[in-house]
Amino acid sequence: MSFSATQKSTNAQVKSPLKKIVSATVLSTLGTMLCFVPNTFAQQLSGVVLNKQGQPINNATVGLNGDSQQVRTNSLGLFNFTDVKKGVFELHISAKNYGHSNQHITMKEEDITDLSVVLPRSVMEVIDVHATPLHTSSIESALPINVLSEDELKMKQAATLGETLKNEVGVHSSYYGPVASTPIIRGLDGPRVLITQNGLDVGDASRVGPDHVVATETSTATQIEVLRGPATLFYGSGAIGGVVNVVDGRVPTSSDDQVDYLLQYNDVSNEQQASVNIQTGTDNIAFHLDAFWRDSKDYKLAGEADIHNEDHDEGHEDEHEDEHEEHEEHGETRLANSSSTSSGATLGSSYLFEDGFIGFSYGFMDREYGIPGHSHGEEHDDEHEEEHSDHDEEVGVYAKMKQDRWQVLGEYNFEQQFISKIATKFAYSDYQHQEIESGEVGTTFTNKSTEARIDLFHENTAGWQGAWTIHYKSSDFKALGEEAFSPPSKSEMFAVAWLEEKHFGSVLLQLGARVEQVNIDADDSLIGFEDSHQDQHTEPSHDEHHQTLVSFDQQSFTPISASVGLVWNYQPGYNLGFSTALSQRAASAGELFSFGPHIGTNTFEVGAMFDVHQEGDEVHVELAEQAPSVETSLNFDLTFRKFNGDFGYVISAFYNRVDDYYYQRDTGLFFVEEHGHADEHEDEAGLPILVYQQDDVEMYGAEAEFVYQVSSSFKTSLIADYIRARLVNEDGNDNLPRIPPMRVGAIFNYQADKFDSELSVSHYFEQDDVAELETNTDSYTMVDANFNYYINGVGDDLTVYVKAQNLTDEHARVHSSFLKEVAPLPGRNFSVGIRGSF
Repeated sequence: MSFSATQKSTNAQVKSPLKKIVSATVLSTLGTMLCFVPNTFAQQLSGVVLNKQGQPINNATVGLNGDSQQVRTNSLGLFNFTDVKKGVFELHISAKNYGHSNQHITMKEEDITDLSVVLPRSVMEVIDVHATPLHTSSIESALPINVLSEDELKMKQAATLGETLKNEVGVHSSYYGPVASTPIIRGLDGPRVLITQNGLDVGDASRVGPDHVVATETSTATQIEVLRGPATLFYGSGAIGGVVNVVDGRVPTSSDDQVDYLLQYNDVSNEQQASVNIQTGTDNIAFHLDAFWRDSKDYKLAGEADIHNEDHDEGHEDEHEDEHEEHEEHGETRLANSSSTSSGATLGSSYLFEDGFIGFSYGFMDREYGIPGHSHGEEHDDEHEEEHSDHDEEVGVYAKMKQDRWQVLGEYNFEQQFISKIATKFAYSDYQHQEIESGEVGTTFTNKSTEARIDLFHENTAGWQGAWTIHYKSSDFKALGEEAFSPPSKSEMFAVAWLEEKHFGSVLLQLGARVEQVNIDADDSLIGFEDSHQDQHTEPSHDEHHQTLVSFDQQSFTPISASVGLVWNYQPGYNLGFSTALSQRAASAGELFSFGPHIGTNTFEVGAMFDVHQEGDEVHVELAEQAPSVETSLNFDLTFRKFNGDFGYVISAFYNRVDDYYYQRDTGLFFVEEHGHADEHEDEAGLPILVYQQDDVEMYGAEAEFVYQVSSSFKTSLIADYIRARLVNEDGNDNLPRIPPMRVGAIFNYQADKFDSELSVSHYFEQDDVAELETNTDSYTMVDANFNYYINGVGDDLTVYVKAQNLTDEHARVHSSFLKEVAPLPGRNFSVGIRGSF
């Protein structure tokens, strides 16, 4: 018999370049680790994994010491570790369609060769999570966690991250058409939801505006994890609302040979896509290569429904009724300027040794996509037609994004030392986003970001397991051009954190604390309105002296966060998770210093550093008297789980009180620009002026998922989530804008030997808890289905599949989208594709 072992990292990444002092520290640390070779005699640890009927479980995953070593069972259920040192270790065993088991093993002088582990069947998927420094799985966390992996991820992957995750419990999408979309977790998005790749910030500008695409790719990912609720202890104050962690193998930790591929076509936008993942190597050297390509045209709208929302509140005209954003093609109605093209590739390599590894990767990504709501119906010049064939029917505003990203990742395990493991991560990203109008670059956004992190794990001490984290992040962000709405700024964060956990019988207690120092420097900014007025009936002012050059002092914040969580396994197959967290967040540069028209959202954004007020027919702006403060959140989260047997569930409820919450308030005023690039088709009222301000907010809600294995082939699931968000002690309308509506859904899955099929129905209720000047959004129901056919004998597996979305051709608008009135969801569409591995 044979056993396969792989070295695996839970939390380790490093990228270059960094500032010299940080780079020297990281390289010195890694050099020290590589030179340290313990001479401790190794013992053997082996055993068998069985189900309750005494039958062996094949391909079960057995992780030792926080999964720093991992093996899989063979067809007889046997596993074997041959290089285990003396000490106390945690053994974690899991398998598909089974529960999990945690066992503490004490290795002495003798081998352990007769260990027997029995796993109960489970209808709930139990998946290991990489997003936390300490080992956990999707059912072992005090906070609820969503995990997409393997076939489920392949079926749900879409062109954007938000659309990939939008059907997960507690997660919605900002939906900026099909071209850009970010996840909304429990009503929070933007700078409150951190998006990471293998635990490090993606380093893009997706939190600056909804029209900025997330610089990560789902088709080459192996797993996507969503941490609902504050994750500030692991990632910092930018994760006060949650974390989305995209896991891939760009820095390989295994030299096993593996090739995965995917080809797909979708008819709603004539989308074609292809992706490939390749992993190979020798005993000590591992290589990784992945690549993707995607091209899509303008997408079809549902039925013959009008592009405009028919159920506005009375007295509100459609702001876009003159824009003609739809166009006819072969008798079908399509959304103009919604096409996109993207491609990218990543190359990585690692050196694997007995007690760890060190590796690096380089990846690039290019995307070009239209920004719906901005087409002009003009002709391209000849040169532009040749260069941008996707935009040859109409001149519109479109974006070009590119990113280069370097990573270095290292890990070393020490035996019989108080510091049992060091995991280091380093990343450098060079990001650029250009917004192009009529062939001319209007605004260029750049972000050069650097991040370094060192996690120091200590050995099991009196039952406590834990880690210290040292975390550094810097960002050099620039927005340059005629419509740059935020001045260039430099942000720097340094933090230390401490995490501990301990089992007290059936209760797992988790404690943590984090302190940050955040400094933000912004360049001088020109503020004031040359041409602004209250409504289209008021004459604009032409006094150029209303603009003033202002200089900003450095803004410094010291966010502090702490949390207490517990997981109580009050009987076999059941647990209760409870968490309370005090989390603070420093404002982003955009929230503080913005001042200008934002072309992507068709608004004029004003940061919290300014105060806007009206005097007669004129609108004035000046520096705010009150200095900005940190945002402070007190969060309570309660989760009940049942995960063994044919029926399982996860039910969560949360309450979040946020003091000094930053949000955009619609002032009811408008900005009109007569000089420059004013759109001749734009409503004469101009751009609505939105001002960032701070108020106290409370958010609460509930989420539920029920899964029932009706028979060996048939499984059904029910899901529901609800979010309520409002200002505290506010007179009149107190609702926050763009909060997703209540949702319920049902999923039916049938699986046979050669195929499986799934039908899902999701109903989104009407959203009438709206902010001032915000309109209601009608309810709608989406019906989706997919069918997979498995072909044996071609590589390890080959799957031919069909996906159908919006089968009823429902005309639906996403309430949380800035483009609700312009870009409904696509009409009925079908995807066909093949995927496989060898």
